[in-house]
Amino acid sequence: MTLTIHPFSLPLRDPFRIAHESRTEQPTLIVELRDGAYTGLGEAPMTRYYGLDSQTCTATLNKLAPALAPWTLENGNIGALLSTLPPDLSPFLRCAIDVALHDLWGKMAGRRVGELWEREASRATPTCYTIGLAPIAEMVRKLQAFPWPVYKIKLGRGDDDVAIIRELRAHTDAPFYVDANTGWTVRQTIDYSGPLAELGVVFIEQPLKPDDRAGQREVHRHSALPVLADESCQTEADVDTCAELFAGINIKVVKCGGLLPARRMIARARTLGMRVMAGCMTESSVGISGIAQLLPELDYADMDGAMLLAEDPARGVTFDPATGRAVYPDRPGTGALLKA
Repeated sequence: MTLTIHPFSLPLRDPFRIAHESRTEQPTLIVELRDGAYTGLGEAPMTRYYGLDSQTCTATLNKLAPALAPWTLENGNIGALLSTLPPDLSPFLRCAIDVALHDLWGKMAGRRVGELWEREASRATPTCYTIGLAPIAEMVRKLQAFPWPVYKIKLGRGDDDVAIIRELRAHTDAPFYVDANTGWTVRQTIDYSGPLAELGVVFIEQPLKPDDRAGQREVHRHSALPVLADESCQTEADVDTCAELFAGINIKVVKCGGLLPARRMIARARTLGMRVMAGCMTESSVGISGIAQLLPELDYADMDGAMLLAEDPARGVTFDPATGRAVYPDRPGTGALLKA
């Protein structure tokens, strides 16, 4: 199996702001694995917040390439191949390899990846579209410019957060998910939850710092809205801990290391009676097409990463603007391909 790395800098349609950073472009690495006549694609966004950079990660992958050369994908042996990767390999890079292997698997089988998985039930889950944190007038403009069935609203700035939702509500009847990105206190979260519920907010995502477990326990008891973990739930080991503190989890495939661990996290969360969401980073259609294979297993989804781009180097899964539901290309694997 051969490895090829395609570096890109993804320009954003608008500056994207959350509680702890702002950016206008997103570096990313698209990983291509070739096994005979078949190729598979995966993606690792080089997210600054997690200490990733293209030069270092490219060097890591190139150093890893000789170990992948003997790999052969047979009978869906993805887990066995992944188990040979170095245990300290970044989960973002592990994810890129995982998704590329899944893409290969689907292409070899002549079927879409999601159709190869057994599922207990199938949900028609829409994706939200994210409105980044900005002055209220700018957030209203972005919402009006992109009509969508459900929105995620980035908050965490402070005392005007409820006012932001109140103003946005005047311009749409769509449900809102609210993501504070660890920017609130316990008191703010509890106090905001009632007014936000009245304004049509469905849930609050990660209001507190991940290490504030005592505060999150208080929020879990008293919030008028369910609270989902994001930064508090990055790996499989976090799911059981989060069950005592949150109503649900948001799984980021790049953070947990790929589709295989993500599906194990979904299964464990279901066993614990938790709601499940899967989210994305700012990614091209390569990454989004991989994550979208999980949609029938989810209660909520945030897979708008490619929609936030001014230019996408790939094609793949898209979303119906009337319903927010995935439109899968008539191609095997994840459906992703690089543009010429």
